[in-house]
Amino acid sequence: MKAFIGLGSNLGEREAQIRMALDDLARLPATRLIRASSLYDSEPVGDVEQPNFLNAVAELETELTARQLLWNLLLIERRLGRQRTQRWGPRTIDLDLLLYGSLVVEEEDLQVPHPELVRRSFVLVPLVELDPMLVHPVTGETLLNHLAWLKTRPPVKRGTRLWN
Repeated sequence: MKAFIGLGSNLGEREAQIRMALDDLARLPATRLIRASSLYDSEPVGDVEQPNFLNAVAELETELTARQLLWNLLLIERRLGRQRTQRWGPRTIDLDLLLYGSLVVEEEDLQVPHPELVRRSFVLVPLVELDPMLVHPVTGETLLNHLAWLKTRPPVKRGTRLWN
């Protein structure tokens, strides 16, 4: 199954944290890291005063279920020092299951596609970089269309490439 994972960091060595998370994703069982987007610098969302985020998206091919994949993302976050103390607060690493094929899941602890996906330019921009014609399984619209409708404020600034 094709899955897309959002990566973000705004504490410590942001790029190093994202690269370590990508290495961990590549080592997941029955999973292959296909590619990753460029890095993007973006202002934080929410009312908490905090540093800017560095964001990227990874494309995986996996045999893990969506729940198994989410469980592994949470393990990677913990291993890389993520502490969940404040909603939308600063973090060393944030891994979000954005899309899992065309699967739609609405459970208390697992929502696919990610419920904030179409409202977050820092996720849509790197997703569109990887696959501009990717279709949102609920709306039936391309992510490129969603990005066009979303006025990207605050702006998302493209940084270095993670992948060659």
